[in-house]
Amino acid sequence: MAIKNARLLHAVEVVNIGVSNGRFMHITKDLVDGKKVIDAKGGIVIPPFVELHTHFDTALTAGWPSFNRTGTLQEGISIWNKRKKSLTIKDVNERAEQALKMYIKHGVLSVRAAVDISDDDLTALKAILQIKKVYEQIIDLQIIAFPQDGLWKCFENQGRMRKALEMGADAVSAVPHLESSQEEGVRSLEYCFSLAKEYGSYIHIFCDEVDEVSSTFVQEVANLTIENGFEGRVVVSHVNALAYYESKYAESVMEAIKKARLTVVSCPLINSSMLGRNDAYPKATGITRVKELDTKNINICIAHDDIQTPFYPFGDGNMLRAAFMGAHLAHMTGEEPVKRVLSMITERPAAAFGKGKAYGIQERSEANFLLFEERTIRELMLNQSVPRYVIRRGKVIAETIPAYTKWGCSLQLM
Repeated sequence: MAIKNARLLHAVEVVNIGVSNGRFMHITKDLVDGKKVIDAKGGIVIPPFVELHTHFDTALTAGWPSFNRTGTLQEGISIWNKRKKSLTIKDVNERAEQALKMYIKHGVLSVRAAVDISDDDLTALKAILQIKKVYEQIIDLQIIAFPQDGLWKCFENQGRMRKALEMGADAVSAVPHLESSQEEGVRSLEYCFSLAKEYGSYIHIFCDEVDEVSSTFVQEVANLTIENGFEGRVVVSHVNALAYYESKYAESVMEAIKKARLTVVSCPLINSSMLGRNDAYPKATGITRVKELDTKNINICIAHDDIQTPFYPFGDGNMLRAAFMGAHLAHMTGEEPVKRVLSMITERPAAAFGKGKAYGIQERSEANFLLFEERTIRELMLNQSVPRYVIRRGKVIAETIPAYTKWGCSLQLM
């Protein structure tokens, strides 16, 4: 395969890309040849997007059995608790496959998905493990054993989480802010670290997803990370309460996050909608301190998160849409900040995912990439287009014909 007239990130001149045996063989200004030749026409070529936080078991259940009328986390949990009583492997498989294809279409080839383990049969987990196997040649899928109902509030979830790891889950998780007390929240975190040590799993905590200054579990996660020698191996998602802390305390918490080398995942689509609903004006944006975390060189990432669930009625797997929202809410719309926002859905989550130096567009690396019509990062953010081509290991996984508007009348200045 050859891609001619392609534009790499931050490059001025176009290049030609030669792909053979699933790898980038040539990235050059010279002509390259291949059985299949694609003219990029100056369009930008970037590595695939990485989604570090989503849910396939809840995907495409919005309105079933009812819509979330308050838009709150609490009502979302209540609706999901009713819906999950009727889960079957076939049901979860069908919805998860649809959601997975949405992600692939939009250029996501690595996904970390949380699966609720709060039922004895672990139905959703069994289904998602099947999906992982079926699609293993197309997309890299990591599974978080997620205790939506808590680890102490729902004591049975402790045994279920252990069983989930034995079945093949990749990461342990907790929701400490949903436990009955601060003490039980801390215990849930301690349990995660003990299991991660035992099984060698990732740790991915749903943390402080509340608009309350009193929720300070991210500090506990940082402390436990350092105590257990897990620096650089722990992810915390949401961390919304950080935006509510008094500035001096927030600074100390961010320093702890940096010392523990935590990865922080912001979910601007759902959190800007869900959080801050009960605030008096002036209202918070609903997301964590993305810009401040970035300034401190903390590995801050952006995730798309829910796809049409009881928690969030929208979502189609378009990572650029999440990044676009994040850029606005974090006040990172300038030329240089926008480049950093793009990295929050590419190389930064790739590092937390465990991709290492093999991720990216470079000779001898796996030929995994996206080709867009757009020529700049600003245009990518502006249009939030579907990639023309999604390519994995040198093979076209998805191709989308760019939209075209045909005018029905002559429009010109008189």
